[in-house]
Amino acid sequence: MTELRTAIGLMSGTSMDGIDAAILSSDGRQQTSQGPALSLPYDNGMREALRSVLGGRGEPQMVDEVAEKLTRLHANVIHKLIEKNDINIQNIDVIGFHGHTISHQPESGQTCQIGDGALLAELTGIDVVNDFRGADVCAGGQGAPLAPLYHGALAADLAQPLAVLNIGGVANVTWIGPNDDMLAFDTGPGNALIDDWVRRCGQGEMDRDGALARAGAVDQQALAALLDNCYFDSVPPKSLDRDDFTLPKAADWSPEDGAATLTAFTARAVAKARAHLPAAPGQWLVCGGGRHNPALMAALAPALAAPVAPVETVGWRGDYLEAEAFAYLAIRHLDGLPLSLPGTTGVPAPQTGGRLHRRPR
Repeated sequence: MTELRTAIGLMSGTSMDGIDAAILSSDGRQQTSQGPALSLPYDNGMREALRSVLGGRGEPQMVDEVAEKLTRLHANVIHKLIEKNDINIQNIDVIGFHGHTISHQPESGQTCQIGDGALLAELTGIDVVNDFRGADVCAGGQGAPLAPLYHGALAADLAQPLAVLNIGGVANVTWIGPNDDMLAFDTGPGNALIDDWVRRCGQGEMDRDGALARAGAVDQQALAALLDNCYFDSVPPKSLDRDDFTLPKAADWSPEDGAATLTAFTARAVAKARAHLPAAPGQWLVCGGGRHNPALMAALAPALAAPVAPVETVGWRGDYLEAEAFAYLAIRHLDGLPLSLPGTTGVPAPQTGGRLHRRPR
């Protein structure tokens, strides 16, 4: 029997809403047991700091300053999680620290997640694994998505084929078939364009509860133009940077019609992904922040012509699935197991990855 380890996984996603932390015990293969979890929202100042360095913008000193602040916030989340649940840190084997993606251009051999793994190990007194994507990109893979192996472990006892759809700032799908067959790729925008539009209109940080979209009408001409993009026809595995899709500069929508149109765009982009799947999924399980948007969930079902449900219907934690995934990958790193496969990132062969930072002894 393989050894069970306990890890804390951390995720700061492209939606820039905050940090998720989750405890997971696993053998890095099929056995998984979820522990306590916690989220810490970013304040507006931190969101703006992250936006200021997206795409590699900003001087190196500015990027370093944002990275240090981000790391210290992650340490704060870990301390809160440990204190709230009276956890002995000696029982935590490793932290899986994703950091925050500020640039992702795998075709150029480049992906950048800011965050200081050595500093986090020092601040928490726990070993840290970070830089999960770099080795995959260097080997010719997309470096994303990286949660599919964890999805596969969770879905081992579910009817297949099925699809796990994660809707963060960018949306991605994991198709899981029989005999451990797996295909994963980014489908297109998730919440990012909707959030950017709501912010541009001065309506807050997001379309909370899909209220704007439900009050608006879809601009069918603009939707067709948005969907006329070669990305949707390109063969997966494939991945996106948060800003690969941008708001139309000439959009003269009302706040409501813009939200409705961009919500429809996210759903229709997911629907276009069906053509690349080896077989039609019997169900689509949705995780990530997008599943909290009733307008988006309502748009997905007819677009996919298949049952669509939040992952909670099968007992998973939709808000913490990615954080759990990086805990799982950190455990796999300790055992020298692959973090990505040809079907998940396009890497030529199963690829190990991550960098280990030992806590101060």
